Amino acid sequence: MKRYWEIDALRGLMLVLMTVTHLPTRLTDPLGQPFGFVSAAEGFVLLSAFVAGLVYSRIGYVRGVDSMRQAFWRRVLKVYLCQAAILLFLFTVIAALGLHIDQPAVKNLVSYYLAEPRDGFLFGLLLVYEPALLDILPMYIFFMLMSPWVLAFAMRHGWALVMAVSATVWALAQFGLSEWIYGLAVHYLGIPVPFHEMGAFNSYAWQFLWFAGLCIGASRNLPDARPMRFPAWLWVPALAIAVYGFWWRHHGINGQAPFGGDVELNLLFDKWQLGPLRLVNLVALGILAVRFGPWFMRKIPRLHWLEAMGSASLPVFCAHLVAVLLVLAFYGDSQTARPWWGDGLLLLAVFAGMYAVARFTRGADVPPPADDVPTEPARA
Repeated sequence: MKRYWEIDALRGLMLVLMTVTHLPTRLTDPLGQPFGFVSAAEGFVLLSAFVAGLVYSRIGYVRGVDSMRQAFWRRVLKVYLCQAAILLFLFTVIAALGLHIDQPAVKNLVSYYLAEPRDGFLFGLLLVYEPALLDILPMYIFFMLMSPWVLAFAMRHGWALVMAVSATVWALAQFGLSEWIYGLAVHYLGIPVPFHEMGAFNSYAWQFLWFAGLCIGASRNLPDARPMRFPAWLWVPALAIAVYGFWWRHHGINGQAPFGGDVELNLLFDKWQLGPLRLVNLVALGILAVRFGPWFMRKIPRLHWLEAMGSASLPVFCAHLVAVLLVLAFYGDSQTARPWWGDGLLLLAVFAGMYAVARFTRGADVPPPADDVPTEPARA
C-alpha cells in the first residue's frame, strides 16, 4: 500500500520540533509552539490517528473486523515493549548516572521511583506511573486499545455518535473528570501513585484529538469520499486566527504563556488539558494545511530525511527520548549549560542519530498491508 509521503514528512517535522522542545538548549523556548499556541504533540497525535484510521479501516473493510482488531493488538504490543524498554533504561542507566553525578534534573524526574522503587517499577510497567517525557506512549497505547472497538462501531453506524461522546468527554475533562476518576481509583483500588506522577497529558481531553484524526483517516476509505475542500468563508477566518496566534505567541510579552500569570485564563490555551482556544488555534492551522499544503508541497523539494524519520516514527521517537534522557543525566536541564556552538553540535548529533535509526529500521515500522487494497491512497 502506497504511503502518504507528505504525512511522513509532517510527522518527521513534528519529531524534529519535539526533540528541539525536549532537549535543554537555547532554542527550546523560541522554537516551542512555533506556529502559535499549538505544539508538535498535537500535530503528531492527530497525524498518527489519521494514519491509523486510514490503514486499519482498510484492513477492516477488506479482511474483516477481527483482522483489524488483531492488527491493532500487534501494534499496541510493539508500542508497549518500546515504552517498557525506555522505562527500564530510565530506572537503571539514567537513574544510576543521575545518582552518581548527583544530577538534580534526573533525581527530580524519577523522584517517585527513588522513594518507592517497588511501586514505581510495578506501576510504571502497568502504565499508571508515567515520569515526565515518558507519558506520551502510554496515552498512545490507551487510544490504540480503544480504537478497534470504536472504529468497528463507526464503520457500521457512522461517526456522529462517536464524536458526540468524544466531545462530551473532552468537555468533562475541562472540569475535573480525570481527578474525579483518580479519586475513585484511590478509594476503591488503593492506587498509591500520586496524581501528579501519572503523566502531564489529560488523556480524557486528548482522546478527542485522537478520535477526530481516526475519523478523518477512516472517512478517506468510504466509497463516496471526496477531496477535502474548504471555501473562502472558512479558510479566510482560519488564516486570520492562525496569523494572530503566531503573532501573539512570538511578539506578545508573555511568550508561551498567553495571559502571563493569569492561571485561569491560561487554561483556555492549556496544552495538557487541550484547552478550547488551543483547539481553535489547531483547527485553524489544520484548515490552512489542507487548503494550501498540497500547493506548498509542490513548490518545495521533497525532504527525504524528514520522510524517513516520519515513516519510522516509533523507533525515531524512542531514539529521541534516549538522547534527551542522556543529555539530562550529563548536563541537567539548564538551557544555557553550553555555548551556542555547543547547542548546535548537540542538536546536529542527536538529529544524525535519529536519522540513522530511521534508516536502520526502515520498513520495520510500516503499517500492516491489506490484501486487495488499491495501491493509490484515498485523496485528502
